[in-house]
Amino acid sequence: MMNTLKKLTIAIAFVCPSLAYSAYPEKSIRLVVPFATGGTSEIVARSVANSLSTSLGQSVYVDNKPGGAGNIAMEEVKRANPDGYTLILGHVGTLAVNPALFGKKLPYDPNKDFAPVTLVAKVPNVIAVSEKSNYKTLGDLIADAKKNPGKINYGSAGNGSAGHLAMEYFSSEAGIDLVHVPYKGSGPMLTDLIGGQIQATFNGLPSLMGQIKGGTLRPLAVGSAERSKALPNVPTLSESGYKGFETSQWYGIMVPAGTPQPIIDRLQKEIAKSLKSKEDSKRMLEDGAVLVGDTPDQFGAFIKSEQNRWGKVVEKAKITVD
Repeated sequence: MMNTLKKLTIAIAFVCPSLAYSAYPEKSIRLVVPFATGGTSEIVARSVANSLSTSLGQSVYVDNKPGGAGNIAMEEVKRANPDGYTLILGHVGTLAVNPALFGKKLPYDPNKDFAPVTLVAKVPNVIAVSEKSNYKTLGDLIADAKKNPGKINYGSAGNGSAGHLAMEYFSSEAGIDLVHVPYKGSGPMLTDLIGGQIQATFNGLPSLMGQIKGGTLRPLAVGSAERSKALPNVPTLSESGYKGFETSQWYGIMVPAGTPQPIIDRLQKEIAKSLKSKEDSKRMLEDGAVLVGDTPDQFGAFIKSEQNRWGKVVEKAKITVD
């Protein structure tokens, strides 16, 4: 009898795969974030987790696993069971930049070890300084950096983070020499920036928005192609004399390779639906994120295009994680 039922289950799964996974999810789901708490990644992840918890009827919890420019978490998740109960927040750094930075030393293959679900959001990087800083414009910062090469510090959420890469990329374009100070997450970095221990940052807008609104940080320029709706009076870098310069962060949901397609499709459908809800996406929208919610194939093509773009940037700017 048991063998007959087993054969019947296998037959149903083969003929109609969606029926085999109709009960998904039957337990809580872990959403791994490859970075420390307090940054843009956590804002995006918690928004997705909260909306999925409601739509799927199971708890989706965020698990921060920082370290190694995101490599530690990516390596862990690639080995997780491909059953839809372990997700990871993919990021421009882990999916597009790290392959160029680490080469053969990268402990995972972003294209073979993971399957894309959907691109959740794009957020502009913003060059910001303390409100107490003497730098009133981007020109002030650049002028001082050229007068004092190697004496101005900028902070990021860590070696290989999006903020590190964005500022190194910009520094090479601007012809300036800034000193990188890596932190274990955006939180402690922002504390030192506000306190004057470091002079600047080039971080994702959502992680800065609270301090900008609160008057403790001054935005000098945004890295997106167009001005941010959240900061309409802040010029783009292209407007500031660096024509064509663009750098934004982006975040999407990935699963271990081999995860059944019906589960991937279910996750994509629910996330895309939540991104269309102003209530579900309120925090991300208020912090200047541009929401997407595309298909797995579209996200996969986007990742490959970004790998190509950032590979050229890393080579031209001679960016390293040392």
